[in-house]
Amino acid sequence: MKVAITSNGPGLNSQISPVFGRCPYFVFVDVEDGKVVKEESAQNPVMMQSGGVGIAAAQFIANKGVKAVISGAVGPKAFAILQQLGIKIFLGVPGSVEENIRLFTENKLREAIPGPMGFGRGFGGGFGRGRRGWRWNL
Repeated sequence: MKVAITSNGPGLNSQISPVFGRCPYFVFVDVEDGKVVKEESAQNPVMMQSGGVGIAAAQFIANKGVKAVISGAVGPKAFAILQQLGIKIFLGVPGSVEENIRLFTENKLREAIPGPMGFGRGFGGGFGRGRRGWRWNL
């Protein structure tokens, strides 16, 4: 299985990055029978884009054939893209890439679940008219 880990630098000894779209590097590992059989690091080509980095990063790793991602956090749009592509998302822990891979192979990392997408209707954030309404035309 090919796994992508967000990283602050290249290689297995680098620290995991707490962010997905703007992480400096991705470390790609092929894991078979709980062991790393191949490792490759790549600079994040979309890190410096002005917007849409999460979506672009999700497309970048999907093109590499990744089946799982380990990251500190993944934004809602990137999360949705990864889910649509069938890529599982796991919450990494502070430490090295190598340590997170070990925890992943031991099934000790928690799989991420989607959270709320922000304010929806009924939370009062829209400053609507309410029961009595505002009289703007006094």
